[in-house]
Amino acid sequence: MRKPLIAGNWKMHGRRSTVRSLIEAIKQEAKHFQHVDMAVFPSFVHLPEVEALLSNTPIAWGAQNLYLGENGAFTGEVSGPMLADYGCRYVLIGHSERRTIFQENLELIALKFQAAQAAGLKPILCIGETLAERQSQQTEEKIAIQLESVITKAGINAFHQAIIAYEPVWAIGTGLTATPEQAQDVHAFIRQIFMQHNHEIGSTMPILYGGSVKPDNAEGLFAMPDIDGALVGGASLEAKSFLGICEKISFVC
Repeated sequence: MRKPLIAGNWKMHGRRSTVRSLIEAIKQEAKHFQHVDMAVFPSFVHLPEVEALLSNTPIAWGAQNLYLGENGAFTGEVSGPMLADYGCRYVLIGHSERRTIFQENLELIALKFQAAQAAGLKPILCIGETLAERQSQQTEEKIAIQLESVITKAGINAFHQAIIAYEPVWAIGTGLTATPEQAQDVHAFIRQIFMQHNHEIGSTMPILYGGSVKPDNAEGLFAMPDIDGALVGGASLEAKSFLGICEKISFVC
């Protein structure tokens, strides 16, 4: 049985005051969602605040990115051991904005995946296709390339301690979302890739959907058999909408 996860990616949003109010509001309701794992992904500068507020709660936290190695002359970067120092359980790897805006290539993403696990963090590997790639029937090809590049580098057994997030680039910050059936088709394809490598990993691998998830579209998505939760962007910045998504998945657990 795959336990669902709702993960809130705050991206480059928040101030200390808004972080405190958001976390306190989520904490008050977390007891109602014992069958759902919850996690938040603040900016680096808010990790100390989040650690202090969430310690001794069931809510986990993670980081939006990391760099390779433990230390080094890499101005502006943050390493996995630094994140572990602040109690991070997870880290996002290969988010579409890292791939497109910051031009992170397949090799770097695979190395970051390994760096996360070396630091004891669980990577959430983000994969997805652009609108042009979907329209030209390249979705499965692009998904397979993004997955196989990490499997080849890290080995299939590394995915015993990893999560996949499918985020169609065309449905992030656009107000668009894949239909539940479209999302399920891709999630099933992803699961089949892992099943071909290792049946146990394929059947137990959590696969999140990340494309403009909101309370009003979440229930349909979560009813799909291969969608195990969500990587939530804008809707995670308000406690009411984030908790509303948690409530929707609790209906189908």
